[in-house]
Amino acid sequence: MVLMATVSSFEGLPYPSKSELRQFAELFMPLFSASTAEAKREAIAALSQNPNVPSAVAFFIASQPISLSAPFLVFSKALDDETLIAIARTQGAAHARTIVRREDLSPTVVDALVGLRHSRHATGSTDDHLQTSTSQAALTEGEARAEREEKLRRQLRTMARQMHRPAGDTLGVRRLTEVQEALLVRFARERDASRFAATLSDSLSASHWLSERILLDISGRQLATTLVGIGMDTDDAIFILECFYPHMRQLVGDISRAESMLESLETAECEERIESWRRADRYTTSSGSDADERREEPTPAHKLVVRR
Repeated sequence: MVLMATVSSFEGLPYPSKSELRQFAELFMPLFSASTAEAKREAIAALSQNPNVPSAVAFFIASQPISLSAPFLVFSKALDDETLIAIARTQGAAHARTIVRREDLSPTVVDALVGLRHSRHATGSTDDHLQTSTSQAALTEGEARAEREEKLRRQLRTMARQMHRPAGDTLGVRRLTEVQEALLVRFARERDASRFAATLSDSLSASHWLSERILLDISGRQLATTLVGIGMDTDDAIFILECFYPHMRQLVGDISRAESMLESLETAECEERIESWRRADRYTTSSGSDADERREEPTPAHKLVVRR
């Protein structure tokens, strides 16, 4: 109660002075620590819409567990680029994945997120569980059951493809971090082929030129091979393929062309294909000035997106 009263009082200051900002910061953090989880969530939800939150308070809130800090990380205008990068680097994959959902990410923050190396084996974020619960609550019981069954079916197919992974595997799922996966999905949703290609080249540890060549295959098979080879989640891979290649949304029986293509690919074969591409890429990009010019002058983004 005291915490929300303090927050409400601060919200009533359209242009707080330096002394008022300092006073709020001094009051907020001890009150927050002594409050219930519900009061904390209400306070954070309110402050996520306030652009005047002091920087110390903004960093404090953003550093809270993801179950509390998620709305602030996604919506707050009080978080500058430096703070967002610091939070992503220090708080782990769940926080970084949530930051990816911001609508106003600057190139500086995107570059920092692309370079992060979070383990794919980290525990799934609480925010992801909240999103799942919310979306399922909106479905009827029958639709929710069908969705669960379909998700399980795709997970089993993914597991089956990965059962016979080569012992000397050095590519595969360990190459793709949670942050990179989230960025690939985000840029596919926005049909931002240029940033998608940049993130893909980072995931492959290859040149931008190689990722562009992969996207330019309008059949979608090269991108499908790449997504399987770097361990992309099946649902996300289907979504990405259908975003960049609209013809892959067409149904083949009861599944889309994208899903049918992914089912036909073997993980080990995809990894071998990617490795051969990477070897050729290293040879090409180190064999003369022509390759240098290709790297410095990437294909314009509009040519990488298949028009609908």
